[in-house]
Amino acid sequence: MESTGGDRASWRATAAGFAAASVLGLVLGAIGPFGSYLNGSAPVRMAYWVANLWVGWLAFGFSLPRLSAWAAQRNVPLWAWTPPAVAVLAILPALLSRAMAVRLWPVVGQVHWLEWYVQCLLISTLITAGVLWATRPRSVAGGVNPTSADPRERLPAHLGRTVLCLKMEDHYVRVHTPQGSALVLMSLSQAMDGLKDLEGAQTHRSWWVAREAVTGVVEDGRNLRLTLRGDLQAPVSRARVGRLREDGWLAGGQ
Repeated sequence: MESTGGDRASWRATAAGFAAASVLGLVLGAIGPFGSYLNGSAPVRMAYWVANLWVGWLAFGFSLPRLSAWAAQRNVPLWAWTPPAVAVLAILPALLSRAMAVRLWPVVGQVHWLEWYVQCLLISTLITAGVLWATRPRSVAGGVNPTSADPRERLPAHLGRTVLCLKMEDHYVRVHTPQGSALVLMSLSQAMDGLKDLEGAQTHRSWWVAREAVTGVVEDGRNLRLTLRGDLQAPVSRARVGRLREDGWLAGGQ
């Protein structure tokens, strides 16, 4: 399976999230917020807080980027979806942290569950801010019309409007032009629909190629790639070889 820039960015964000959760857990364990400084030794408190923040990162780190992409594609503002999402996602860390705390320090069972949940909600808000920052796109195009169904209208002016190919990267599509590339927040199918006026074809589950951009074909055993203008190459999946041959895309392979 092909590794994409979006996959690498997701792994980097995940690693950064666990590192940040660990550091924050150690800090919270040392200072003992919400009266936890009275509970046990510092190493035990640190282990408790790190474990809880890892659980929080698993819940929030997995869900928030997907909710953010879903909301952005539907123009749902941050203030509309973030509070209810945080309120719901905080339930799991609250339940697990309370169960762990009661087992370690039975006296904390005297804290009312609602007060416990509010404390988790405060920490979850900090985790949410960290997740949204860590998983934000670094190079998403700021286009003339960021809500247009046509990906060309979302590109910065210096890239022009001549599309060579599209490449899916996580929740985004990288649009390649002769002047460079940029990420646009939309699915590959949405981007292809926006380019219906161009002759092109989907060559792979993650790629779409404009026919006028094709300069040749490279055959490497059973693997095929289209060479494109701009020193680009697009893979051709085996399931699409027959259709592309019929349409004359693969003539003159090397």
